[in-house]
Amino acid sequence: MTVTIGEATAPVTPPAATIRTRVTVPLEFPDGYRTTAEVFTFTGLTDGREHLALGLGDWQNATNPLVRPHSECLTGDVFGSQRCDCGPQLREAAERITETGGILLYLRQEGRGIGLYAKLDAYALQDTGLDTYEANLALGHGEDERDYTPAAQMLHALDADRIRLLSNNPDKAGQLGDLGIEVTEQIRTGVHLSAANARYLAAKRDHTAHTIDLTGAA
Repeated sequence: MTVTIGEATAPVTPPAATIRTRVTVPLEFPDGYRTTAEVFTFTGLTDGREHLALGLGDWQNATNPLVRPHSECLTGDVFGSQRCDCGPQLREAAERITETGGILLYLRQEGRGIGLYAKLDAYALQDTGLDTYEANLALGHGEDERDYTPAAQMLHALDADRIRLLSNNPDKAGQLGDLGIEVTEQIRTGVHLSAANARYLAAKRDHTAHTIDLTGAA
């Protein structure tokens, strides 16, 4: 979302959202890692979905907090699917953000925004040879329908307008910058490679320039 000024563009601040609820939640992951989150809900998010922000570690005193916008993935986050790297990325983000102080945004945009059932339809097409992006297009969806306006709204509401971004996806940095969030650094996640997700990760690297180095990854 930008406004053109001659040949330059200026960021546009999205409509303001306000904090609705703030509650402390102890977290424990399947491998035993524990942390505590301050979980925020919001009023006024542009898409009307129930996105969450989790403040981890000493996030309130972090002048340049580490932030990961994590898109919901029921199959990976909850059931441990090996077809993607979402579950390991979520677990990694929780620990890294807790250590430095920052915010984990849990965004309700399953399947790059196409929904759970459509994502599983896309899995079926991938089994016939299409890659993750081709499958979305074959279903009549965009390659990636995610809009990070609610993510920017939550960060603005939490006074986190200047962040370090934990992500391999350049589109996240671009959209957040257009929405008035200053991304001072983009930090790669680890490479969570398995036999089942190698083609998926390669497609993200080759098709949408994700910063994933699969060389020598185990």
